[in-house]
Amino acid sequence: MAWLRLQPVTSAFLRFGLITFVLFLHGLQVDAGTGAIPPITGQNDTCSGSSECKEGVILPIWYPENPSLGDKIARVIVYFVALIYMFLGVSIIADRFMASIEVITSQEKEITIKKSNGETTTTTIRVWNETVSNLTLMALGSSAPEILLSLIEVCGHGFVAGDLGPSTIVGSAAFNMFIIIAICVYVIPDGETRKIKHLRVFFVTAAWSIFAYIWLYMILAVFSPGVVQVWEGLLTLFFFPVCVILAWIADRKLFLYKYMHKRYRTDKHRGIIIETEGDHPKGIEMDGKMMNSHFLDGNLVPMEGKEVDESRKEMIRILKDLKQKHPEKDLDQLVEMANYYALSHQQKSRAFYRIQATRMMTGAGNILKKHAAEQAKRSTSLHEVRPEEPEEFISKIYFDPCSYQCLENCGAVLLTIVRKGGDVSKTIYVDYKTEDGSANAGADYEFTEGTVVLKSGETQKEFSIGIIDDDIFEEDEHFFVRLSNLRVVETDEPPDLNKLPYPKAILASPCVATVTILDDDHAGIFTFECDVIHVSESIGVMEVKVLRTSGARGTVIVPFRTVEGTAKGGGEDFEDAYGELEFKNDETVKTIRVKIVDEEEYERQENFFIALGEPKWMERGISEVSERKLTMEEEEAKRIAEMGKPILGEHPKLEVVVEESYEFKSTVDKLIKKTNLALVVGTHSWRDQFMEAITVSAAGDEDEDESGEERLPSCFDYVMHFLTVFWKVLFACVPPTEYCNGWACFIVSIMIIGMLTAVIGDLASHFGCTIGLKDSVTAVVFVAFGTSVPDTFASKAAAVQDMYADASIGNVTGSNAVNVFLGIGLAWSVAAIYWASKGQEFHVSAGTLAFSVTLFTIFAFVCISILLYRRRPHLGGELGGPKGCRLATTLLFVSLWLLYILFATLEAYCYIRGF
Repeated sequence: MAWLRLQPVTSAFLRFGLITFVLFLHGLQVDAGTGAIPPITGQNDTCSGSSECKEGVILPIWYPENPSLGDKIARVIVYFVALIYMFLGVSIIADRFMASIEVITSQEKEITIKKSNGETTTTTIRVWNETVSNLTLMALGSSAPEILLSLIEVCGHGFVAGDLGPSTIVGSAAFNMFIIIAICVYVIPDGETRKIKHLRVFFVTAAWSIFAYIWLYMILAVFSPGVVQVWEGLLTLFFFPVCVILAWIADRKLFLYKYMHKRYRTDKHRGIIIETEGDHPKGIEMDGKMMNSHFLDGNLVPMEGKEVDESRKEMIRILKDLKQKHPEKDLDQLVEMANYYALSHQQKSRAFYRIQATRMMTGAGNILKKHAAEQAKRSTSLHEVRPEEPEEFISKIYFDPCSYQCLENCGAVLLTIVRKGGDVSKTIYVDYKTEDGSANAGADYEFTEGTVVLKSGETQKEFSIGIIDDDIFEEDEHFFVRLSNLRVVETDEPPDLNKLPYPKAILASPCVATVTILDDDHAGIFTFECDVIHVSESIGVMEVKVLRTSGARGTVIVPFRTVEGTAKGGGEDFEDAYGELEFKNDETVKTIRVKIVDEEEYERQENFFIALGEPKWMERGISEVSERKLTMEEEEAKRIAEMGKPILGEHPKLEVVVEESYEFKSTVDKLIKKTNLALVVGTHSWRDQFMEAITVSAAGDEDEDESGEERLPSCFDYVMHFLTVFWKVLFACVPPTEYCNGWACFIVSIMIIGMLTAVIGDLASHFGCTIGLKDSVTAVVFVAFGTSVPDTFASKAAAVQDMYADASIGNVTGSNAVNVFLGIGLAWSVAAIYWASKGQEFHVSAGTLAFSVTLFTIFAFVCISILLYRRRPHLGGELGGPKGCRLATTLLFVSLWLLYILFATLEAYCYIRGF
């Protein structure tokens, strides 16, 4: 299966090798002076130019300049191998560069979101907008070699225009547009499709990518043919921020979008997108988001809050699914599995796919599986090596429990003192004494004081306090028992004081016990403990106590039932509960149980009620006498009995507020933080970087299993590791991404990329001149291919793994536009300003470059039109679709690239007419 998925890439390499061989033969043919077709002259002034090698920016000329055929072949091999090795080096340092960009663009900030009900919540969001980061730092990261090559070529050759830099940019754009998109279309599994999510942004970047090359042609052949003026170069450079701002506006739906309902269709008569009325769509619209997403139930909701809610919902869904699949796993294991699943399936940035492709290509392994394995090892080590609880050298003496209840006819109440920790062989003395509360000593209980002795080996001791009974109706009353004067002895004889230098025992909380005396002369007052109770949705079955106070005489039946509030019964939010509680004689507490449905919501606050009915006294005594005339004694007895009948107390109705599980909420928050890809691709220290540089890891595809377990490295992994270990160790010296929030790594990496690119430019130029190729042809075929190989693998992985096509093809258009605006705009602006300062003009040959630009623009327009046509329902999306259509699209795009290479080469050697 892996071979089938790589087949398009392999075929691209074969085609590349064939073209190399043909061009090599052509070079030999040129040297021998045996051109089969006479070149057309007069149209391209570069036809008469020589292919002699020139001094490079860094590399000197390899003398002698006219070697024999054997020496020439040897030089070609040396240059070609060196070129490939330098491409590997650039790919590896670009890995560090893209990692720093991922860390920079993953920076977060805290925001406060105000809900429709007035409540506020604080959460974290990304500082960088996704579209802005893709068009600025991400595009710079993937196109840095091309951009820097163009700048270095101009500055390194005395501010004279060269063919290598601009032709590399156009050739790379052609490879990206045709070959990379062709591969992405083909590798989608059968029966699947991928659509562009942010279609508005794609429209903007696609339009700019075509305009960029039209503008380039206008500079070369319309405004001032053969001359680049200062305003042309600066305006080209200025188009870059304009493109970024317009794409950001399209992404944020500002200005025009603010006044439009976010549902559109195409007007068949005028061919434009117009507003329509209707329900909210369920699928992808112009930007892939639910339409009218600015509003929820008529209330304005910030888009940041919507995005945060979506990520939370997705994380909750992942946790629920994993819990159902693996009920035997504990929460920590589920969190690690959810972390790997979320990292594997979340939408990833262009930087991540570029880093992943480079590391898998160079034997550094699948970074997601390495991250998951490290997390699992760390979790296992934390479970295995748990810090032992510190030994307690001091005994703690306290009441357990600290609250007691008894009926006034119980006679006495038993209290328990416990000893915890320390040396239990010691004998401990502790005094106790009763204190009045609402109960009075002598009237409600017996005043008591004394000393409790905990002998050697004893950990608890009981003592009793007498309770006084009476026949008077009264409220429940309480009193206290306090511990004091703790002593520890070494021998059996009690000392007066503990004179040791440090205490061996202390009084710990609670050292005061509360004893509540329940009146038994009344049937009781029935009530809940409070008006409102808050419970977590994960509680399962909640238990609520119904208290019987101010008496416990006779058997009483208390009915109860649940009442819906915002929470619904019938098993939706809770299970309905109703029935009767039967309090026996002297029974003071009963429990109501209600099952709560765990919906595992991140934020939840719903309520329902539990209501008590009128209590029924089952043993009425004198109150059940018939309606005959009562004697005075019976009247008095009846009055006393009516005074003692059961009634409802202060809290007959309890409000139950069901809230989200704090543990579940914290788990979701922790997962969201852990799924930041910057934690996966970033490095924290130089030690980590050097360890990673010398370690071989298996490449492996992410879709092979979901466990996150690493496989053993293959032979290919070992070969690629040893081929690239020099670069890996060398670039491990780059500052880790944790320093200065990634900016230190960013600056150092781009400087190194600049130096390597200068060497690549010299190698490519010398390679081309050795086999008799012009710089424009060498750039379009070899340099553009070499700089685009990592992007090819990155786009392939993005096409297969992402739900949408943005990361695979949406960024191709943006990158192509940025190449022109930055790569050519910056280089030509610098050169034009330099020559203007000397009173001269900056000359650029329009011939070959103008023809290549025109050819690419026509083919790119065809390519984008086909991609948009593929969004029709019967095809499903830009990528994938029916096998026949998928294969036809792939062949067409590859054919466009081959035609571009063919025509550009023929025009360069004046076999066809150019400009």
